[in-house]
Amino acid sequence: MKITVFAATGGIGRHLVDQAVAAGHEVTAVVRRPERLADRPVRVVGADLAADDPTALRTAVAGADAVLSGLGPRSAADFGIAARGTAKIVEAMTRSGVRRIVVVSAAPVGVVPSPGRPHPPKRDPGDGPLMRFLMGPAIRRVLRRHYADLALMEEMLRDSGLDWTVVRPPRLTDKPVTGGYRTAYGRNIRGGLTVSRADVAHLMLHLLDRPESIGQTVGVAN
Repeated sequence: MKITVFAATGGIGRHLVDQAVAAGHEVTAVVRRPERLADRPVRVVGADLAADDPTALRTAVAGADAVLSGLGPRSAADFGIAARGTAKIVEAMTRSGVRRIVVVSAAPVGVVPSPGRPHPPKRDPGDGPLMRFLMGPAIRRVLRRHYADLALMEEMLRDSGLDWTVVRPPRLTDKPVTGGYRTAYGRNIRGGLTVSRADVAHLMLHLLDRPESIGQTVGVAN
């Protein structure tokens, strides 16, 4: 399969690249600093999703069977990058005739409002009392701008007409890939507080072969 990976040197992106290569996929990696992937057997396209470079993005996705995105802010200065960058990815895919995309969001986003969904559900059906009444509200207050960005990103995908899947992990760790995580469509994982970046990448790759995941949000946790 020909796969294009955005944010390919990020916490999840680097696992996507390595696992896709190991599985025998033909990988195009999109990064701001191509030299950081000089040692990987992949096609590298230099592009900055914070800038306006549509030609590079169309070059990156042209001919791909699927797009995987680990895009998200690395610091406060990157606020808004998930929605802005995903909008540019969607445009490049639409112009290039590429339909399949799997992206990373976050577990709390299901109850975060966006312009097209100003009144989301008050609680996620997978959240237990601890997450629903204590941890969830506290996390959303602290990271409200980050989650607002992700909620807008998800809205753009819902309206895109593409074959999208959104993966919503809880707190990410740097533990190794296990393949032993739990998943659920349309809800978070009861009692699932963490998952490794490597396992999120593993799930994203496997969702490419699951047509039932198209148009779905997928909760994942250990």
